[in-house]
Parts: sequence; structure tokens; C-alpha cells
Amino acid sequence: MKAATHTHVIDVQALRVGMFVHLDVGWMSHPFPLSSFRITTPAQVATIRSLGLTQVRWSPQQSDPEALAPEPEKAAADVVEAAANESTIEPAADLDGSPSDRAAAERGRRLQAQREAQQRCERQYGEASRACRQTLELVAGKPREAKAQAEALTRALVDKMLVEQELCIRMLAENAGDKASMHAMNVGIVSLLMGRCFGFGAEDMLDLGVGAMMHDIGKLDLPPRMRHREDNFSPSEVRVYEEHVELGLVQARRMGLSAGATAVIGQHHEHADGSGFPGQLNTDRMTMPARIVALVNRYDSLCNPRLMAKAMTPHESLSLLFAQGRSKFDTSILGAFIKMMGVYPPGSAVQLTDDRYGLVVAVNSSRPLKPSVLVHEAGIAREDALVLDLETTPGLGIRRSIRPQQLPPTALEYLAPGARVAYFFEPAAALEENA
Repeated sequence: MKAATHTHVIDVQALRVGMFVHLDVGWMSHPFPLSSFRITTPAQVATIRSLGLTQVRWSPQQSDPEALAPEPEKAAADVVEAAANESTIEPAADLDGSPSDRAAAERGRRLQAQREAQQRCERQYGEASRACRQTLELVAGKPREAKAQAEALTRALVDKMLVEQELCIRMLAENAGDKASMHAMNVGIVSLLMGRCFGFGAEDMLDLGVGAMMHDIGKLDLPPRMRHREDNFSPSEVRVYEEHVELGLVQARRMGLSAGATAVIGQHHEHADGSGFPGQLNTDRMTMPARIVALVNRYDSLCNPRLMAKAMTPHESLSLLFAQGRSKFDTSILGAFIKMMGVYPPGSAVQLTDDRYGLVVAVNSSRPLKPSVLVHEAGIAREDALVLDLETTPGLGIRRSIRPQQLPPTALEYLAPGARVAYFFEPAAALEENA
């Protein structure tokens, strides 16, 4: 039987360090990496008060003991129980129970935390994805509003990324967000994570994020069938397709985008060896944000092509970029990308060294060699399976990557790898708490 985590409302002036709070204003409406967290500094209290809220919810069970006793003059503010209970937790294990009882209770706690982390990431991705789609829809008729929304979305994402702790890159379900903006979101998110790796400042991160999410806006002016290059295109059709870059520059000027963001849009199909289009620029003539987006755009196009029969696994896509792309992409950026995503990026189907099959669901972007894997466990329902953190599992690793079609039928049905791969991020500590 699960005990509810009851939440209460409290006046923001009564908040103090140690309280576990829930901000019900939307993930992009505040600067914190998560919407539910324990307050650790007076500065966080001040930030919450600056959001314009009069009350917030808090969870006494998840708060530090010293924060539980209300200050006398503020006790009246903490009396109304919230109607909605956001989450449930397992009751603490009975210290006198058997080892199996304690193990079952601990497994239940970890499973609940794992589910909540996945649901939280999907909500956040959905919120950002909707904002991205709305921005793209504004480009044609309200270009200046589109610019404002693109910059606001980028700043919100950067605020979440520029935290001291390490970040985890997580694979999401296909239905987590809007499919129409999926490519723009993937390129934007992963490019910003790369900018973080290179220590970009605020202005460069803004140019990188806006340019990455808007890199294909020129395709809005093309007939739908010309928006994706096909192998059977005639030379004239190829030229029409390639015009989307110049059309994107026209839209960027209408939007009033910065020179840095505009350069990303104009250079995202250029190659380091000068074989790209439209300007045949080499590395020395490309901006660094544009070099990042050129690589990330190619990676996502390999993983998520228009014709899914041509899709490569994330591991295959990374291998191809390494084998064939060293002349086409900046080698320092390619190396940093592989280091950040790991040899087996999220979404890769793998066989472990103990012969079990699994699906990579997340990597710590600073320590990617031992990812987190959903493992096929006979006798355990998929929804009850715990994700295995290989970094904290001695003696176990990945033997090889495997195409989903090569999985045994039972493992394929169990792991259910999606046809398309979507990425998001969260503080690594949120994932490690489940381990």
C-alpha cells in the first residue's frame, strides 16, 4: 500500500531553506532545473518570491527536519492541504522486516522515482516542443514575434542547462512532444548541450540555440515534397531543395535575428572541406556555432530520416560520422560530440557482457562510457523493470550494439525501441537518485 505524499500551500514569505517545494507555473516559467526541489540557499527563496507567486505547494515529508516546524508568526499560512497530490512514494521499510521485505520496499521506491523522472522529462519536453512549434508557426506572418519567442525559448533552456551539476541526456518516448518540431528540438537541445561543453557564454548560447532551432525555416517556403532531399532527385530538384538555405536567410532578416544566429542558418549545410552548400565554405570560414549545428543536424537526420526504412541506430549514426565525417566536420567538435553522447548514445539497442539485451535510455554527458540501460528481464513486466546504471554495476558492460531487427522477438517486444529518437536533458543527480 502506497502512502501519499501530501502537499500543503504556504505563503511565499514563509518559505525557508530546507523546504521541498513544487512550482506549479510551468517548467519554462522559472529558472530552476526542476519544478519540484528542496530549497538549499536563501538565494533560491528570493528567486521564488520574485516569480510573482503568492503561495506555493510544499511537501513536509520530503523537507529537511529543521524546516518542518513553522515560524510562529507564519504558522497560519501553512494550513490548507493542496487538492492535488503530485506523486506517491513507498512507505519506509520496516527496520524489523525481513531482508526480502526491505529489498522489495527499496525496489518500489526506486521504481516510483524512475517513473516520476521519466514523466517529468516528458512534460518538460512537451512544454518546450509546443513553444518551438508555435514559434515556427509565427515565422511567416509575425516574424518579429517569432524572433521574440525563439529567444525566450532558448533563454529558458539555457537557464536550465547552466547549472553546476552534471547533466544527463535522456531518450524520450516518441509521443512525448510535437512531431512537427521534433527535428528542430533535437538539433536545438543537443547543440546547446555542445555549447555548454565548450563553455559558451550567454550571447553565443543564444545565437547557437536560436540558429539551431530555426535552421530549417527556409523549408517553410518550399513545396512539402521538396523539403527533404531524396536519392532520386533530379539536378533541378536538388537545386530547389538547396534553396532552403537562402530562403532561410531571407526569413532570418525578416525576423531580425542576430548575425550569429543568421550565420548558423546560412552555414548549417557547409562542410569543413568546402564540399557543402551554398557557399562551399571550409572550417576557417564557418562560425563555431554553425560548425556544431552542421554536425548535430547530420546526426539527427541519420537517426530520424523522413523514410524510416533508412533510419540508422544512434550508435550506427555516430560510427558513420566518425568513419566518413572527419573530413566534413570540425574534428574537435566531432570528438567532443562523441565524448558527450557516448559510444552508445541513448536509443541504442545493445547486448551486455552477460548476454542480456537492453536499450540505452540515458547517459551522463560528463561520464558517458557507462550509460543507463533498460534490460530485458524475463519474468518482470516492462513497466516494472528498473533501469540499470552500468557505472554503478561492477563487472557489467556493453559487448556490442545491435539493430532492433536483430533482437530476439521477445526482447524486441519487451524493449520496444521507438522508430524515432528524441532527446532531452535533466540534472544527472535526478537519475542517480534511482540507482
